[in-house]
Amino acid sequence: MDSARKGEPAEPAGLAAKIEALFETVRRPDREQYSNEEVASACREATGESFSTTYLWQLRTGRRDNPTKRHLEALAQFFQVPPAYFFDEQEGREIARELALLGAMRDAGVRSVALRAVNLSPEGLDTVSELIDVIARRDAARNRPTS
Repeated sequence: MDSARKGEPAEPAGLAAKIEALFETVRRPDREQYSNEEVASACREATGESFSTTYLWQLRTGRRDNPTKRHLEALAQFFQVPPAYFFDEQEGREIARELALLGAMRDAGVRSVALRAVNLSPEGLDTVSELIDVIARRDAARNRPTS
C-alpha cells in the first residue's frame, strides 16, 4: 500500500524512525515520554542482556542499526506492540498507522471530534471528512512560504 496516499499519515522509515515513533506515541501514564534509561532498564530486565541507555540512544538516532532480535523483541514488549512492527514491513505499516491514530487521539480536540462523529451516518462521516480535507488544504496554503 502506498504510504503517500492522500489522507494517510507517513509511516516511519527505517529502524531509528520506528523506534522514535514508539517514544513519541506510547507514553507513561502521566503522558510524558519514557526516558531512554527507563526503556533500556526494562529491556535489560526482559532480555538479561546488555542494553545500555547509550545503545538505545544510538538505535533511536540511527548511529546503530543492527540490534539483535532479542533487543527488538524487548523493545516491542516494552512498548506493547507486536514484534512484527520491526520485522514485517506490511505489519509494521499497519501498526504505524494505529500508532499515529493513538497519538492523534491524545489531543483533546481530535478526541472530541472523533467521539462526536461516532453516531454519524456514513454520509455524515463523508461530509466531515470532506470538510477536514478542505480546511487542511486551506491551512497548508496559509502556511506555505511566499516567494
